[in-house]
Parts: sequence; C-alpha cells; structure tokens
Amino acid sequence: MTTPSTPLPFFVYGTLRPGEPNHDRFLRGRTESEEPARLHDAALYDGPGYPYAVEAPGAQIVGELVTARPESYPQLLIALDRLEDYAPGDPANLYERVELRVTRDADADTDGTSVHAWVYLAAPTVTARLRTHGKLIEGGDWINRR
Repeated sequence: MTTPSTPLPFFVYGTLRPGEPNHDRFLRGRTESEEPARLHDAALYDGPGYPYAVEAPGAQIVGELVTARPESYPQLLIALDRLEDYAPGDPANLYERVELRVTRDADADTDGTSVHAWVYLAAPTVTARLRTHGKLIEGGDWINRR
C-alpha cells in the first residue's frame, strides 16, 4: 500500500465522470488521462444527487480512471477530499478514500490491466444504512441509471 501523498490515479464513478456536473469543475485542465475502467467487488447505491460505492463481492462499478497531471496532483487530492467530505480519521466522514485495484477496460488502446487507484467508498456507517435502506443502482453505472 502507498501513503496518502503517493500520486495514484483516481477511480471516479459519479458526478466526476465526463458529462457530469463536477467533472469540469474539478478535473478540467488537471488531468493527464481519463480512461474507462471498472471497480470489481463493489456495488453502487443512489445517494441524494450522487452515488456511493460499497464493497460487494461479485458486483462491479463502471467509471473512469483519472490520472492527474503531476503539478496538479496535490491540489486535486485536497479538492476531491473536500468534495467527498473526507478527512483522514474523522468518524463523521461520508466517504473513506482507500487504495484499491481498478481494471482498465480493454480496447484498442489498453489491455485491461489492473492498477492501484484512490477510490472514495461509503464510510462504514453510511454503508450499513445503504445495505439496509439504500437504492441499488443495477449494473453499477451512474450515467446509465435513468
């Protein structure tokens, strides 16, 4: 595992995906690459205007693997932590930023390899509530949930 300052790519699965409201606000001009990817063994739940990822064996989430420009990485990490209401060690977190393996979608340009990435998962108390009362997004794709 890496330290929080290690510049890993981010796996985004909701409002930070291309075409969604926070993509341009937070990512435009700060990324080196954005490529389709999947997070395995995780499910997506509908939140109040944004999704939550929760560990779930056998399920998968559709999203993008975003690699920040090196000069933008420190500021982007801070901005995304704020957006996701994440502070290391805070029991009131809505999300936890964790390092997980994400698989690039195989196509003509990529080979379907797995890489370590930062993923914002629902915090434990949020996860418990979602598993009991949450609305699962079938297929794990926030953009195609409608």
